[in-house]
Amino acid sequence: MKQLTSRESDASGAEPAADALAGALPDELRTELIAFRRDLHMHPELGNQEFRTTAAIKARLEQAGLRPRVLDTGTGLVCDVGGGNLPERDTVRPMLALRADIDALPIPDTKSSCAYRSTVPDRAHACGHDVHTTVVLGAGLVLAELDRQGRLPHPVRLIFQPAEEVLPGGAADAIESGVLDGVGKIIAVHCDPKVDAGRIGLRHGPITSACDRLEISLDGPGGHTARPHLTTDLVTATAKVVTEVPGLIARRVDARSGLAVTWGRIESGHTCNVIPQHAELSGTVRCLDLDAWRQAPDLVHAAIDEIAGLHRAKSVINYIRGVPPVVNDPEVTELLRDAMSARRGVSSIEDTEQSLGGEDFSWYLEKVPGAMARLGVRTPGERGIRDLHQGDFDADESAITVGVELFTAAALLDAGM
Repeated sequence: MKQLTSRESDASGAEPAADALAGALPDELRTELIAFRRDLHMHPELGNQEFRTTAAIKARLEQAGLRPRVLDTGTGLVCDVGGGNLPERDTVRPMLALRADIDALPIPDTKSSCAYRSTVPDRAHACGHDVHTTVVLGAGLVLAELDRQGRLPHPVRLIFQPAEEVLPGGAADAIESGVLDGVGKIIAVHCDPKVDAGRIGLRHGPITSACDRLEISLDGPGGHTARPHLTTDLVTATAKVVTEVPGLIARRVDARSGLAVTWGRIESGHTCNVIPQHAELSGTVRCLDLDAWRQAPDLVHAAIDEIAGLHRAKSVINYIRGVPPVVNDPEVTELLRDAMSARRGVSSIEDTEQSLGGEDFSWYLEKVPGAMARLGVRTPGERGIRDLHQGDFDADESAITVGVELFTAAALLDAGM
């Protein structure tokens, strides 16, 4: 069969692979992908420990005749689809990459009646990474079949990234392993339990927030609670840091940046009549704006030192960089819109808000343009929402087909159809 370039037509005058762009996912593949997702769901693995998951993905890609490469970190893979029979001018053009994250969360699976609930204590795919992984695998298998038929106009890269849930995220290690070499743009999906299965949410610009971690130690000479004036009243100093630092920071940046400090842990003291010598606090710093996020460490350090100093407490600050916001490129976002419209119609797309969650997909977008879509996983008509990072989270598995169709169509449209 003659290999078609991205702008050639076949004998009937149709665009190349147009039937693949519009065709339904075969029932056999749909059934296989659901089973694959359930197997991952039953065997969740934490970041940088995803050895079983990596082996399962690698085996299926090799079965399809592909040549995946395990990343330098020992888990995760990268795999190119197509390009072997294309003219050199088409293989040197930058590729589109499809990215999935493969790790799970350190929380118990609390679903009471589910045949595929986690078999690993205190581990669960409660953020939908098993769905993301299955979607990219499924798209890769569809594209590999098109390539065998001579109908894949341009190579596509599959990225299965470990450790998304581990700050500052496994994306940085994946990039260091060369997954973006030869890539011109990158796309991803993230499960959204507020959106019905069969639909996606899109947004130009920031779609997630920056998320950093903050750990603070406060120290000072303790003493008797009868004589706080002779000590550093460390509990009061800690309380002032907790209550005043967020407000102080909020007054030093544009309010539209959404820079916010939220505390999650405070520890100090052991008994009621002793002023302690040591206190610890930890929390998160979240930010909607990329420029404000870059200023955040200096602002946070200054505010903590200022408040702690007023109360004669010595502060030691460990500011742990997490991830910047995911900022969707408008052109790549429109590629996703066109792909979803081609497969499911414009009514299957809705606008989505910027969330306060963090996502290390943002590190890829520091290097190449890209976009993330919200993949609807709520069963239509279902009342209530099973939120992400909750032990009872589950996804409507019809979303897998939607994701595969979205990525397949995007790859074909990006190739010039």
